[in-house]
Formats: sequence, structure tokens, C-alpha cells
Amino acid sequence: MSETLPIHAILPELIGCLRARSNAVLVAPPGAGKTTAVAPALLGEDWCTGEILLLSPRRLAARAAAEQMAALASEGVGRTFGYATRLDTKRSASTRVTVVTEGVFVNRIQADPELAGVSAVLFDEVHERSLDSDFGLALALDAQSALRPDLRLVAMSATLDGSRFSGLMGDAPVIESEGRSHPLELRHIGRAAEARIEDSMAAAVRTALREAEGGVLAFLPGVAEIERTAERLEGMPGVMLHRLHGSMDPAAQRAAIAPDPEGRRKIVLATSIAETSLTLDGIRVVVDSGLARRPRYDRAAGMTRLVTERASQAAATQRAGRAARQGPGVTYRLWEEAATAGLPRFDPPEILEADLSALTLDCALWGVSDPRELAWLDPPPDAAISEARARLTALEALDEDGRPTAHGKAIARLPLPHRLGHMLVRAGEMGMAHTAAQIAVLLGERGLGGNDQDLEMRLRRWRGERGPRAEGARRLADRWAKLVPGGGGGGGDGDVATCVALAFPDRIAKRRDASGETWASAGGRGFRLDPALPLARSEWLAVAETQGMASGARILSAAQIDTATVEALFAGRIETRRSVRFDPVSGRVEALRERRLGAIRLSSGPDSNASSDEIEAALLEGVRTHRLALLPWSGGADMLRTRAAYAGIEALSDAALLTAIDEWLPPVLAGKRRLDAIEPGALSEALQNHIGWDAMRAIDKAAPARFESPAGSSHAIDYAAEAGPTVELRPQALFGLAAHPMVGSTPLVLSLTSPAGRPIQTTRDLPGFWKGSWAAVAKEMRGRYPRHPWPDDPASAAATLRTKNADARRGAPR
Repeated sequence: MSETLPIHAILPELIGCLRARSNAVLVAPPGAGKTTAVAPALLGEDWCTGEILLLSPRRLAARAAAEQMAALASEGVGRTFGYATRLDTKRSASTRVTVVTEGVFVNRIQADPELAGVSAVLFDEVHERSLDSDFGLALALDAQSALRPDLRLVAMSATLDGSRFSGLMGDAPVIESEGRSHPLELRHIGRAAEARIEDSMAAAVRTALREAEGGVLAFLPGVAEIERTAERLEGMPGVMLHRLHGSMDPAAQRAAIAPDPEGRRKIVLATSIAETSLTLDGIRVVVDSGLARRPRYDRAAGMTRLVTERASQAAATQRAGRAARQGPGVTYRLWEEAATAGLPRFDPPEILEADLSALTLDCALWGVSDPRELAWLDPPPDAAISEARARLTALEALDEDGRPTAHGKAIARLPLPHRLGHMLVRAGEMGMAHTAAQIAVLLGERGLGGNDQDLEMRLRRWRGERGPRAEGARRLADRWAKLVPGGGGGGGDGDVATCVALAFPDRIAKRRDASGETWASAGGRGFRLDPALPLARSEWLAVAETQGMASGARILSAAQIDTATVEALFAGRIETRRSVRFDPVSGRVEALRERRLGAIRLSSGPDSNASSDEIEAALLEGVRTHRLALLPWSGGADMLRTRAAYAGIEALSDAALLTAIDEWLPPVLAGKRRLDAIEPGALSEALQNHIGWDAMRAIDKAAPARFESPAGSSHAIDYAAEAGPTVELRPQALFGLAAHPMVGSTPLVLSLTSPAGRPIQTTRDLPGFWKGSWAAVAKEMRGRYPRHPWPDDPASAAATLRTKNADARRGAPR
């Protein structure tokens, strides 16, 4: 007799709802039994004449759900209840309920939009908001409205915004189930910020074993942390230690879920794979690190990277609920209680952060050119759709109008991400389908062949591995290879680097330094590699996986590729570019011819065919970019610009000249290859021509260039002087001048010097100077310069720049 679960109380209501309507929303807390009880309850309904598909977010959960339903029916898996995942399938002609992963369902409905032979689709754990789950529901709703009004759709979750899903599904009824009410105690123990997470987790697990009863489920962000924590817990007496993550083989996963056959206490170190859909027998304690590792798409880098971040409040609630699934439990949290409010409430929907290339291609094949036309809880962002279309066009999967090409259709028929599908199709055309399929499996299944960065080494190692997981992966690769033309012959002699380059042409990378630590990619991103690795000695790499920030992502897997292969493979993408560039350091133009693959320069050399127009244009652009200070301004040109500024003529300011640079500078640059070849005076003449005769007259009137003294000498006026317009001259040139000279309404600053050019006095009041300090100045100067006139009354003396004797001779009769 099967166990009575909380879900059984509401099954009659759900069944009645689905007799009257096509859609329903089911909210059931963890432990209520929705995953294993709903599908069997619907099999006897009159409308349910075909298969029921139960969608599960993870392969482990899909297998476990099918096995649990089969066990409750006292059957083997594959009869009434089966499952279908990417690597493993157990079903038969008599299977009525098939648990499938979300990606498998998307492929199935794409291949058969009517879902022939399917009576219902149950979407489990929809609150996780994976891209495949959201997309699968959108496609199912579209198929239901156009082709299959009789198809039943049920959205199920433990923590669900039922009203939003109800509105999305045509105001479907929301049915809620209560969960088990086993007591749950939360203990917030915190952890030191400087402590390694594996040390804190191992200590917390030991504390839990001392203080609480039952098995322990510990949540860690990733496989590396699981392994390091396991090292610290190995060898504990009376305890069985298990790891639980997606890259383990099914037998090890089942052992982690099942009770220990010898009755020992169980410790399960798990990733977020154990948050939902699974019941782990014997678990009464949860230790939660509060961390999760999730894929985040870096749009700037065009790649998805794994990020360790704080778990959301919803995830923390799900994790804690694992402890009270089968009885009273306790959860140890490695953070302070007050910090819970600071956690994000929910994980963001994947559709808002993911690479939407596969989604965009699938929608185009579905007949929807714009994915936003489908029904979504959160529509895909415009920028993500535009980027996806550009990438798919580059892969020849979409034409310029956004319609799927024959190549795009071939990609979409494959159960692979679009990049790997593109690789498999093109590799098949080159006779390398089998190798490409194996690489696709390696990139999708972590741990196969080890974790070496060298993909060729991993592939060789995997080909020699034995065991269910390795053999199952090889069978999968064989199946994938046979899906494309040229892939049925078997064998594995294709070039690994060529296959990787086909999938990731933007990640072809060339070494930038002698150590092999830094790399430049065709897509413009910088990569980093441990220089101690053998791969670091390569000149070129075909990079498959990276992790980290876009500006210096770490290479996780790659294969060595040579220059000849790169040039042959991407001959159509290699561009010969001519560049005529200005060098601000030398002030000259460099004319180069270079061959480039994206952002990588393959070769370069001088271009002797650069025309004079190109060179002059580069000089002009150089001045425009690096500003006017680069020009070899003469003293006259500088003086003119200073006078114009004093006169209020803006036409010669930096801003005005840069705005009008195309008007006045090109004639100056004619025939030049460098800026210092501009002739003295040419810039001054160009400025005068630029502003015209009227403006020059206005400048001459408001700010004359020179001061003409009573002695007949001419002196440049310095309008840049701090004191104002200033002229430097000897006082003898000003003898006889009773009024102070002016520039407009401003007194001209007179900087008076001795006959030797040494400063004597500065004045803005010449009459006052004559009457005041002149007597003392003259007395001192007579002793130093007796040959020059130093009259007692300079205001009435004759202006002269000659000595007394020269003046006497000039005045004597001949």
C-alpha cells in the first residue's frame, strides 16, 4: 500500500479541473508529493489516452522520479514509467509517463509541434525559471492554442507566484496543497570571513553530527569545494560520505539518494542539484554554505561564465526544507540570521541573463521571427535578441532577414547548443563528424577524461576510460555523429583543434607574450593561461571554454592549432586592411598594410602606395584627435591667437578652430608627411585667411600687435602677460611723453629696462613715474650707464635710443 501524501488531498480537485479545462496551476510545498503522485493519478482519465510528459529540471531528478513512480507501482523502470535524458533513456512502447529533462522536451516539441500521442505535459519546479522551462511552456501554450486545444498543461512548483502563471495560462485555476508539517529548527552559526569555505563547512558538518541525529546534507557551490570538503571529512568512523553533483555517474548518484545498506549515518556533499525534486532518505540535517555557482552570460565578452554568489532566500528555504522532508530536522546556516534579509529574494529568471542564440534560432524555426511574440512571464530583452541574431547570422544559421537557412535547420535538428551543432554539421562535411561529436560530449559533460586544459589529452584519456559513464558518453557521441551527413562511418581521427575552431571562431587565440600567459582572441577579448602548461608554448590555440572577466578570462580548455590551419579554415574571414594612421609621438603618418583575423593581426608591413590625400587626411585626423598643441605654432601665430582672445574674437579659440579645422588646416598640410614640415609663418597666414580682413582689422584696432614709441622704435605687445598687455622698452624711448600709453581703455603695462636690458621699473602711470621715483632711478643709472641720457625732467626731454655722444654728433653741423 502506498504512503498517503499531502498531495492526495487535492488530487480530486486537480482531476476535476482538468476534466473541465485544459490548464491548471498547482502549488505544493516540498514533500507534498506532487512530482511522483500527480502523473499516475491522471492516467485513468478519459481524456488521457496517450502519454504524459513530466518535465524535470535535472537528469538526476528525472531518473529518481521515474524510479520512484515505478517502485510505487511495483514495476521496473521503462514499463509504465520511464525517463529520457540526454545521456540516458529508459522507456518502451508501453510507457505512459515519461519524465524528461526540459531540454529534451524542447527538442521534442520542435520536432513535433502537435505532440502527437501526448495527452498532458506537467512542468515541475517551474519556479526555477530556467530558460528551457520558460521556452518549453511558451511553445506548449502556442501549440495548444493553434494545434492542440485538447492538450492539458499543468505548471507545478513548491514556491510559485501562482497568479502570474495563471494569467499566462489563460486564467487557469490555481490549486494549492499543504505540505508536511515536520518541525524545522534553524541555527545560524556564521563563519569567519577569512576562513576557507571547505574548512568552515567541514567544521559545521562535524558539529551537526555531534548535536543532531540523522544523515547530513551539505550544500556547497561546486565540485571543487565538494572535493576539498570531502578531503577534510574522509575516514570518520560509522559515517558514509557521498558526493552528489551532475557530473557523477548514475550509480553514485543513486547511492547518495538511497539509505545506506549498512545503516550508517550518511553525509552527502551536494551542489544545488539537491535543492528540489529529490528526497534523500535518512536526511535530518542540512548544512548550508549560503553560496551557489550559476552560469552568468557576459554580454560584453559574448561568453557564459560560472559565478559563485550568494544563494537567494528562495533557494535557502528550499535547502532548509530538505532537513524536514521525512521528519523533524535542523538546518545549520553559515551566516548570521540578520543577513538573511540581505539575500536576493529569488534567483533571476535565466531568460533575462542568458545567451539567447539557441532560443532565437528555435523561434525562427517555429515560425516566430521575434521571440517576444510568444507568451512569457518575462519577455526576452531586446539587446539579447539583437546580439543573438547577429551571432546566428555569422554562423550562417539565419539569413539577413532573420529566416532560418538550410544550415540553421540542420543545426536545430541536433540536440546540441547552436555553436556545437554548427561544429558537428561543418565537421561532417569535412569528414570529422565523429571527433566533433566526441568534443561536443566532452564540453557538455565535466570530468570526462579528467579536467586537463588540453582537450586533445582529455579526448585521448576518455577514449581509453571504462565504466558506465564513459561508455554511455561514447554511445551518445556515436548517436550524435550519425545525425549529420558523413557521420556514419565511425572513427575518431579528425583534428580536435579544427573542430573547436569551427564551434568557437571568435575564440581563436594567438599568444601575446613569450611566456604564453596572455592571449589575444579573434573576437577581441584577452585570455590568460598558466604559463607552466604545455599549451602555453603554442603559437595559436583553438579555445573552447573560458572563465572569468572578459578582459582576462582564464582558459579552461583548448587545443593547439597551427597558423596554416587557421588560415585555411578561415580564409574567407581574413581581411587585408590598409591603414594610414597618425603617430602623435613622432608627429608623422604611418602607412601600413596588414592581414587580420578579427582582432588578431596576422602580418603587417609598410604600405608604399598610400596617396598624398590619405596622408594629409591622417595628419588632419591626428590633429583633430590629439588637439592643436601638436601643431608647430610660430611666435607670430601664437601672438595672433592671443591678440584675438584679448579682442574677444572667438574664431581663433581652440574650440572654434577644432570645429572649423576642415576649413583652415588642409591647405597647410598639402604635400606634408609630418607636422614639423609645416613652414614657419604658414599657420599664421592660414589663421588670417580663415578669419578674413574685417576680423583682422577688428583685432588690430582692439589689440594692436606693436607699440610705436616716441623715439620711433617698435615693440611687440605681450597680451599673455599676467599683468595685462605689456611692452618692454627703455625709458629713453618714452622721453617727452606726458600721457600714459593705452590699449583701448586699458593702460599699457610698461616694463622699463636699462640699456643692458635689465629690469628697472614696471608702471601703469608714466607721468607719476616721471614725477616720482624717476629721480632715484636716474641717479643710480647715471653711475652705471653714463654714456646714456638721464635727464632730470624726462617729460620735456627728446626721446632717443642713442648715446649722448651719438646724439651730439647727430646734432653737430657737418
